[in-house]
Amino acid sequence: MALERQVRAKIAGKRDLEKDKEAQYWMEEVLGEKFPAGVLYEDALRDGLILCKVINKLSPGAVPKVNTSGSQFKMMENINMFQQAIKKYGVPDLDVFQTVDLYEKKDIAQVTSSIFALGRACYKHPEFQGPFLGPKPADECKRNFSEETLNAGQSIIGLQAGQNKGASQAGQNIGAGRKIILGK
Repeated sequence: MALERQVRAKIAGKRDLEKDKEAQYWMEEVLGEKFPAGVLYEDALRDGLILCKVINKLSPGAVPKVNTSGSQFKMMENINMFQQAIKKYGVPDLDVFQTVDLYEKKDIAQVTSSIFALGRACYKHPEFQGPFLGPKPADECKRNFSEETLNAGQSIIGLQAGQNKGASQAGQNIGAGRKIILGK
């Protein structure tokens, strides 16, 4: 029982309420509507309705059938459909939370991380004008060097090759030297 408690404490320690608020604010801005009043962030997301609305706003028709009522299975199906849709939208597979992380509230920090990943994926879609969430991902900066430049670089020995133009640490003495006493 103690191990389970430690694991729960570690997962709870990863959670940043400021990031939760930032993700909630972003989703409210995308949707143009507020979360239900008096409902916790994780409870509002739990049935997957808001998540499906967000991805359908970013990519119309991404989740064609959203279950608005029904059993637990229907609500978990909403979450699964959202996960599939954000992968198609460009969120890397490793950034997508597991269904139980949200539905059973096992790792809400991972859910928030996935929403941030979705916010970053929006930068790659020029049809989306904002708002954006998180920093803009770096674009590839492909370099094309001429053959002459490449050949010139082959004659230079880099510092990684062990040559440092005669510099060494000889003569450096930081602190007291190591004393080895023999014969005791």
